[in-house]
Amino acid sequence: MNTLSSKVWFAAGAVLVPLMAAGCVWKSDYDALEAQNQQLRAQVERLQHAMAYTVNSDLLFRSGSWEMSDRGKDIISKLSQKLAPTQQNKLMVSGYTDDAPIGPRLKQRGVTTNQELSQKRADAVRQFLLSQGVRQDMVAAQGLGDANPVASNKTAQGRAQNRRVVLSVGDVSAGSSVAPR
Repeated sequence: MNTLSSKVWFAAGAVLVPLMAAGCVWKSDYDALEAQNQQLRAQVERLQHAMAYTVNSDLLFRSGSWEMSDRGKDIISKLSQKLAPTQQNKLMVSGYTDDAPIGPRLKQRGVTTNQELSQKRADAVRQFLLSQGVRQDMVAAQGLGDANPVASNKTAQGRAQNRRVVLSVGDVSAGSSVAPR
């Protein structure tokens, strides 16, 4: 495992240790979160001419929100420390949701579709990356809603896996109509 991927795994995994050590989490909640982390823990996958970092949205945002949590900022900050100093490739932030209908609380805040929620989450991550020194002309954000699920939306675990943010580095602009915001 290269240094970047081991640090990414460490960044995401470090979230659980303080919670368990403090004893403030139900074991079933911890086990569920650990299962999600094992599957989506800033998972590093090689794409054709690109690298993608997938982070479960539940680690980045509170339920029903697009404002990043402190834990989410910490995870993305660790990624940006690797990306910003030597950034030569474009970065695409893609937000995804499960297919659960938008609730009344989000509707009151003007979000009526999963696509809108995923766009707001992708924009929030993009803005945070900019605050961490990532070049504005080298990062774009797109919300894809419940398109391209990685798991079945028929189970809670599958829906959790589908709520994610993917940061793609490299030749991600080929064929994309999304321009940097």
